[in-house]
Amino acid sequence: MSNENIIRKFYELARERYAAFGIDTEEVITTLSKISLSLHCWQGDDVGGFEKPAASLSGGGIQVTGNYPGKARSIEELRSDLKEAYGLIPGRHRLNLHAIYGEFQGKLIDRDQITPAHFAGWIDWAKQQGLKLDFNATCFSHPKADDGFTLSHRDKGIRDFWIEHSKRCREISAVMGRELRDPCIHNLWIPDGSKDHSVDRFSYRAFLLDSLDKIFAIPYPSNEMKDAVESKLFGIGSEAFVVGSHEFYMGYALSRKKMVCIDMGHFHPTESVADKVSALLLFFDEILLHVSRGVRWDSDHVVVLNDDVRSLAEEIVRSNALNRVNIALDFFDGSLNRIGAWVIGARSTLKALLAALLEPREKLRAFENKGDNFGRLALLEEARVLPLGAVWDYYCMNSGVPTGEEWIAEVHRYEQTVLSKRS
Repeated sequence: MSNENIIRKFYELARERYAAFGIDTEEVITTLSKISLSLHCWQGDDVGGFEKPAASLSGGGIQVTGNYPGKARSIEELRSDLKEAYGLIPGRHRLNLHAIYGEFQGKLIDRDQITPAHFAGWIDWAKQQGLKLDFNATCFSHPKADDGFTLSHRDKGIRDFWIEHSKRCREISAVMGRELRDPCIHNLWIPDGSKDHSVDRFSYRAFLLDSLDKIFAIPYPSNEMKDAVESKLFGIGSEAFVVGSHEFYMGYALSRKKMVCIDMGHFHPTESVADKVSALLLFFDEILLHVSRGVRWDSDHVVVLNDDVRSLAEEIVRSNALNRVNIALDFFDGSLNRIGAWVIGARSTLKALLAALLEPREKLRAFENKGDNFGRLALLEEARVLPLGAVWDYYCMNSGVPTGEEWIAEVHRYEQTVLSKRS
């Protein structure tokens, strides 16, 4: 029996098993196929960007570990790697760019001078590939971020520099959305904070508030771009104080009608990020998620199908919020094959969403509504071993991407034929 026939046979058995719980797997697959993840370009080159030759991440409260050979050294190589990754992920997905990934033609263009023209090549490439784009200001890896402060800096000149940069990034986002006929989400994260105690937190946050208001002064149509602001619990060099805390950005976003970005790696390990989704959706029309995996103090490990990711997906689906939650990936691991990292993270996130869509929600709600806590817990546990894998393989096969572990060999082939040639 061919592999295709085996997959179809297992899928038919799985479809019957799920039907017993009132779940239509065909309908679930249709829903899953409409979900677009936003893949992050910075996994491909360890957040180096292309401002200057051999650029690398420096300063600003984030760090990449590892030096696995074969990282992208140019926009052409990055696009080649992205195309390879997209070909191994079922569905149609987006691309998330940082401002340091423009086409600067070997010239040093400072951040407050970038224009939409520097990203015209990305827009053209996205059109060719059938992709939509998202965008981020890059307020790190720059001499004017080396002391750990940008938009909240006490030096007005430095604040003005980053304000201008962020304004230009919003303009670029609007052009991307206009050209691609789909709203580009612009996300703003800054590393601002201090390693040890501050005695004037209020002033820093007042500076940040003023800077943000100036950045967002120009309105753009919502069909072109949407704004999000992202908090952090702490970072490298900001262990004691982060200016843009969760509470700060919650207040700002609610009062200014912006999106909140919730990064899974930016909260205390004991917090449930999933629990935040339904709370936020009562007050926001949309939210942005950055799916990552925090391990101890580090927030940016490759996403895997763990309980945290499954819980997040479950909360989105249980809240009937797939059309209100924008899902992006945000991790960067330089210790393993970078294309493989993209694919593991994306496929794991999609598996989590599939598992959530296949959950017997109506039966679970019936137990809960009756106060039958035993029945609810028992069914949740039984649902964990329902034949998710059979449905996933069927979805991958029908999407024209490798099933099961087949994609691993393709990544190894690409490494041997392409990545290994990069010195």
